[in-house]
Amino acid sequence: MYVQETIMSSSSTTSATSDLRRSLIAAVLIGVGFMAALDEIIFHQLLAWHHFVEWGTPAFALFSDGLLHSAELILLVFGFFMLADLRACKLFSCAYGWAGLLLGMGGFQLFDGIVDHKILRLHQVRYVDDLWRYDLGWNAAGLFMLGIGVWLLRRARSRHGVR
Repeated sequence: MYVQETIMSSSSTTSATSDLRRSLIAAVLIGVGFMAALDEIIFHQLLAWHHFVEWGTPAFALFSDGLLHSAELILLVFGFFMLADLRACKLFSCAYGWAGLLLGMGGFQLFDGIVDHKILRLHQVRYVDDLWRYDLGWNAAGLFMLGIGVWLLRRARSRHGVR
């Protein structure tokens, strides 16, 4: 009897941890998609500061924005389907959701600022002489969101007794 209770307890703990992880993953996907959408709408379309890929012709630059927009929509739809499934089963953790949203948003922002802007040189934040201020603001915003996401995740883990 004791062995069976221990196995069931261990199984439910593993399941609960899995649900927390799925809550986090769903929210990260939504966060990445949401930040990509904000970037694409504000900086690519409204302000026209850059395109996703600035190489080649203007038609190719516009095409690359379309690819980014498609990827962002796929992430949003997939993340919201995961979230809806978790909520329907009453397994969604709001605390892990907020942490994941900010981790996804900050992670996208920082990845874009370091990898896309500096390493791959797909585009810059803005094409001006004094670029470092834009880079600093861009990456600082990403670090800020990422930092809040890490803080929220640590809080959620301690609240749920997960290490």
